[in-house]
Amino acid sequence: MRELTPRQIVEELAKYIVGQDKAKRAVAIAIRNRWRRQQLPPELREEVAPKNIIMIGPTGVGKTEIARRLANLVKAPFLKVEASRYTEVGYHGRDVESMIRDLVELAVETVRGEQLEGVQVEAQKHAEEHLLDILLPVPAEGDPPRESTRERLRAKLRAGDLDARSIELEVKEQPAAIPVFSSMGMDQVDMNLQNMLERIMPTRRRPRRVTVPEALRILVQEEAEKLIDREQVIEEALQRAQNSGIVFLDELDKIAGRETQVGGPDVSREGVQRDLLPIVEGSTVATRYGMVRTDHILFIAAGAFHVAKPADLIPEMQGRFPIRVELDDLGKDEFVRILTEPQNALTKQYAALMETEGVRLTFAPDAIEEIASMSFHINQRTQSIGARRLHTVMERLLEDISFDAPEMGGAKVPIDAKYVRDKLKDIVADEDLARFIL
Repeated sequence: MRELTPRQIVEELAKYIVGQDKAKRAVAIAIRNRWRRQQLPPELREEVAPKNIIMIGPTGVGKTEIARRLANLVKAPFLKVEASRYTEVGYHGRDVESMIRDLVELAVETVRGEQLEGVQVEAQKHAEEHLLDILLPVPAEGDPPRESTRERLRAKLRAGDLDARSIELEVKEQPAAIPVFSSMGMDQVDMNLQNMLERIMPTRRRPRRVTVPEALRILVQEEAEKLIDREQVIEEALQRAQNSGIVFLDELDKIAGRETQVGGPDVSREGVQRDLLPIVEGSTVATRYGMVRTDHILFIAAGAFHVAKPADLIPEMQGRFPIRVELDDLGKDEFVRILTEPQNALTKQYAALMETEGVRLTFAPDAIEEIASMSFHINQRTQSIGARRLHTVMERLLEDISFDAPEMGGAKVPIDAKYVRDKLKDIVADEDLARFIL
C-alpha cells in the first residue's frame, strides 16, 4: 500500500473526478487509517476495524469512479458488486461469500502479474537458450565448434533474421473448461471440484507449428511461470485481500426496506442484509487458496436512495456503515469542468481518437458551454443520469465525424457552439426523441 497522506489522496483523485470533496475526504481518511493501523502493536492492530462508508447520491455523480480510482491509487485489490445480485440463502441467486472469493482471485492474479513482470529479464534469457537448443542442429564431425555456431545463431535471432522461420514446439494444452453451476450455494462445490481436477489431471503437451517470435513469446511465458513461487504468490495475495482489499457494494438501496408481501419480488431483501452482516462485520470465508478473514476489508456501499433511505436498512446493517457521505448532484458548471479539467476529460479522449485518423479536432470554449448546457437540460427534462449524459451527447454530436474520419485526409475540424446546436437541435427540441435517443 502506498503511504499517501489524505491530502495527497484527495489531490490525486481530483485529477480524474470533479467536485465531491466530502466523499474524497472520507475515503482518503479511511485509507490513511489503514496505514496507521499497520503502525500499531500487533495486539492493538487486530482490534482496529475499518470504518465502512455509504455514499449517497444519484447515478452518474462519481460514486463508483471514486472507489475505483482510490483502489488503483493505493494498489489495493478492488471488487465492485451489486447488492441486488445476491439473494437470501435458499433463493435463486449468488452466495454473498462469493464476493470474497472473487476478491481473492483478483488479488492472486495481481500478485502473480507483478511477480511475472519481475522475472521477465531472467525468463527471456532462459527462453532464448531453450529456443537456441531447438534451432541448433546436432553438430556432425568436422563442423565448427558448437559454441561459435550458437553465438552466430543468437545474433541472428536478436537481429530478427529468423522471424520468418517456423518451428515445431511442444506447448501446454489448455485444460478443458469446467461446467459452472448456477444454483444457489454451488460456488463452494465449483471451487472444490476445480481444485481436485487440477491436482489429478496431468499437464499435457502437444506439438504446434509456430514462428520463431511466437515460439520465443511462449517460452518466455513458460519460463516466467517456473521462476515465480506459487506459494509465495498465494500468501502475499491473501495478505493483501485481508488487509487492503476494498469491496464496492453498489445498489445498496435496492435491498433496503422490509418486505411488504410474502413471495413478492423483493422477498429476500432483508435476508440479503442479514447474510451480508457477518461478511461486513468480520468472518472467515473458505476460498480455493485458504481461509480468508474479512475483519479488515474496507466495504464502500453506494446507492441513490431515492425511495428507500439509509434508515430503512436493518439496524445491524446501519451499524456496520458508520460513515455516510452525500454526493452532490451535477449541474452545468460541473459538466463544463468534467469536459475540460480531468486528465481523462471526454474532449481530450475524442480529440486523441480522431488524431489516430489524422483528423485534428478542437473544441471552442463556447462549444463546451453549449454541450454542458444541453446535457444538463436533457437530464432535467428526462431521466437524470448525471455525467453519463455527456457520453451520449458527445457520441451523437461527433457521429458524422467519427464515421467519415478515415476519408477526411488530415482535416482540421473546429467544434463551436453553432456546430453543437446544428447537430443536436432536432433532438433537444423534440422531448420524445430525446427520451428515446439520449
